Amino acid sequence: MPIKHLELFAGIGGFRQALTMLSNDFNIQQTTVAFSEIDECAIKSYTAAFDTTNEVAIGDIVSFNQNINNIKLLPQIDFLTGGFPCQAFSMMGKQKGFDDIRGNVFFQILKILRVKKPKYVLLENVRNLMSHNNGKTFEFIIQSLKDSGYPNIYYDVFNTEDFGLAQTRNRVFIFATTRRIDGFTFNRKVVKESFESIKNRTSLLLQESTYEVLEKEVDEKYYLSDTIKPTILANGTKSYKAKSEINPLIAKPLTATMVKMHRACQDNYFSYGFINSNNPYEYVKTVFSKEELCKQRIRKITPYEAFTLQGFPKSFYEAVKNIGISNAQLYKQAGNAVSVNTVYAILHYLFIKNQLR
Repeated sequence: MPIKHLELFAGIGGFRQALTMLSNDFNIQQTTVAFSEIDECAIKSYTAAFDTTNEVAIGDIVSFNQNINNIKLLPQIDFLTGGFPCQAFSMMGKQKGFDDIRGNVFFQILKILRVKKPKYVLLENVRNLMSHNNGKTFEFIIQSLKDSGYPNIYYDVFNTEDFGLAQTRNRVFIFATTRRIDGFTFNRKVVKESFESIKNRTSLLLQESTYEVLEKEVDEKYYLSDTIKPTILANGTKSYKAKSEINPLIAKPLTATMVKMHRACQDNYFSYGFINSNNPYEYVKTVFSKEELCKQRIRKITPYEAFTLQGFPKSFYEAVKNIGISNAQLYKQAGNAVSVNTVYAILHYLFIKNQLR
C-alpha cells in the first residue's frame, strides 16, 4: 500500500518534492492526496510542478476546517507534513507567538490530526521556535501534539548545509507518531550519518559551495548599480552593526524578502571576480576595502540560483518559471520553501533506514 500524504502550508511543495524524489530513487509507493496553501502564486507554482488531478485542494485551511465534515471527507492519510507559518515565531518578527493569528494556524493542524489520525507527522519551523517565550511555546506545541494522540515525539534542529546544499539554514523538525518505535532515535547526527551513506546514490542536487551554483552569465539587471553598492556593503547603521561580506562559499539563509536586497550581512551577493575565478577558495582569501569592493561588479543571486540552493531541480524551476511567475514571487517562494535535501534525508531515515510504514 502506498504512503498517503497530506501536505499542509505547502508553499511550492518542498516536502512533496523530497517525497517524490525518494520514491523514484528507492521505489517507495506514495501519493499526495491533498494539499493546503493560501497564497495564489504559490498554488500556481505548485500545480505547475505537480500533477494534482483528483487531489483535494484545501486552500485556506482555516476556512476549510470550520466545517468538520470537510476534514472527515478527506481521503485516508498516513503521513502529514507541513512547514507551518513561522512569522509569528521568527527572530525577525515581533515574537507574538500564539497571540498572532499566523501562529494560531498551528491549531488547524491539530484539528486534522484528531479526526484523520495519520500515523506519522513531520513539521518544520524556524529554530527560534524552540526558545520563543523561554521555551514555553515549544512545550505547548509538544504537549498539544501529545494530547491529540501523538505520544511519541522527536525533534531536533537540522542545518541544510549538512545535507549537500551550499546554504546555512537551521530549522527545527518535529516528528510525531502514534506508534511506539523501540530503539528509535531522531536527531541531526544520526540523520546526517545515514544521509552520508546514501547521498551519492540519489537524484538530489549536491553542492559543496555556492561557486558551483552561480551562473557565469546572467542578465545585467541582477548586478548592483553604483548608487546602491555602498548601502549594500555598509556594516549597518549607528544603532545596528553587522559585518557585511560578499562571496560566501556557503550561502546565508535565503529569505522570502530577498527581492528587496538587504545589506550583505543578510543577503547573498557575489563579485564578478569570484564567479569567474579559477579557484574560489583562494579568491575569498583576498581582502578588499569597502572602496575597492564598490568598484567591482557585484550581483545578487538569481531566482534560479535560489531554487537550486534549496535543492529544487532545474526541471522544477522551469515548470514554475514557464507559467509566468514574476521574479519577486520566485524569490519569495524559494525563501519560504523547505530545503528539499534536508527533508529527503529525514524521509530516507524514517521510511528506508528504519522501514516505517
